[in-house]
Amino acid sequence: MMVKKKGLVGLGAVALTAAVVLSGCSTSSSGSDDTKASGSTSSLTVWVDSERVDALKGAAADYSEKTGIDVKLVGKDTSTIKDDFIQQVPTGKGPDIVMGAHDWLGELSTNGVVAPLELGDAAGDYLPVAIDAATYEGTTYMLPYAVENIAVLRNADIIPEPAANFDDMIAKGKAAGLDQPFVVQQGAEGDPYHLYPFQTAFGAPVFGTNDQGYDASDLQLGSAGGEQFATWLGSQGKNGTGVFNTDIDGDIAKQAFLDGKAAFWLTGPWNVGAATDAGINVAIDPIPSPTADVAKPFAGVKGFFLSAESKNKVAATDFLVNYIGTEAVQLELFKAGNVLPALTAAAETASKDPIIKGFETVGQDAVPMPAIPAMGSVWQYWGIAEAAIINGADPVTTWQKLASDVQAAIK
Repeated sequence: MMVKKKGLVGLGAVALTAAVVLSGCSTSSSGSDDTKASGSTSSLTVWVDSERVDALKGAAADYSEKTGIDVKLVGKDTSTIKDDFIQQVPTGKGPDIVMGAHDWLGELSTNGVVAPLELGDAAGDYLPVAIDAATYEGTTYMLPYAVENIAVLRNADIIPEPAANFDDMIAKGKAAGLDQPFVVQQGAEGDPYHLYPFQTAFGAPVFGTNDQGYDASDLQLGSAGGEQFATWLGSQGKNGTGVFNTDIDGDIAKQAFLDGKAAFWLTGPWNVGAATDAGINVAIDPIPSPTADVAKPFAGVKGFFLSAESKNKVAATDFLVNYIGTEAVQLELFKAGNVLPALTAAAETASKDPIIKGFETVGQDAVPMPAIPAMGSVWQYWGIAEAAIINGADPVTTWQKLASDVQAAIK
């Protein structure tokens, strides 16, 4: 998911910071000098989301001047870039580097189109969740540049203070005279991405983990916590409070918040611009939990992958680690998308904006969306089961069937 609106408070100052230091963006001159001396090929091809080409022009020019290696930035459609990469790498016609999302990793690794990326000590310079997401089966494959998660947007003119928990959120909205205090998109087939924080609050992750990351053999959907979540979800659906409603899609949820009919909206940074453009005094809050435990959303991490067939892996790694992996360049990418930078120093600068800081605070509890291939079997059934529960199906029976269907599909 990408931010679709720009113009948040404080971006001008961040952009100025990036512009001032961009010309000196390399953090390791020795790496670039070694690359130049190695006699490697004279160019790198980098496939980039078309909206972020301009953000990388300075780094590309700097690298070319330093090493003599031309960096060719190719703008690509985000809807086709992954499939094009998978198809072209085996032919030798693909790029040296491609921009993408961490949850592609399972598919990219299975197809053998990405190479491990040696970050070395630089790994410690990134937000922990970013490195976790960039790592698959114990190996790091991605240079992260952005971390994205959902949080609660609150209309601070209607509700001046954050809610203490889920019930308090609803109570505060009712006390303010709202029939619909809280909105979150669902739709006919549900939306488990947006409901996942509530599920985690019941101690029910999708998969367990081991020292290699997510463990596909440890499906935890069907745990006691999962059934407790399902029961709670049913109580908030059609036959309960009606807080969750499959008739509410993304557009309806947005309009309810923009019209002041809802004071709390669970969504991501991509929708902040619409709210601020509408003149709403937006505050970003942690996701109110229905239990005593923290509600943990998924984190989506964007970054750059190294092609397994690159003829210039040394130079490509140098460009990624020592140029893309700098505060200046990560802030340029931030300016292009308003998504929290993955590099800690850049994240701290960007978080001077209170909106970005709000998402960053919630993101400290976020967990990477599983990138393992088995996740496809989960998505196949997950939302449909949750929608059925919201609409009155027996929660425990429906949830047990979900777990059984997923387990069978994985096997």
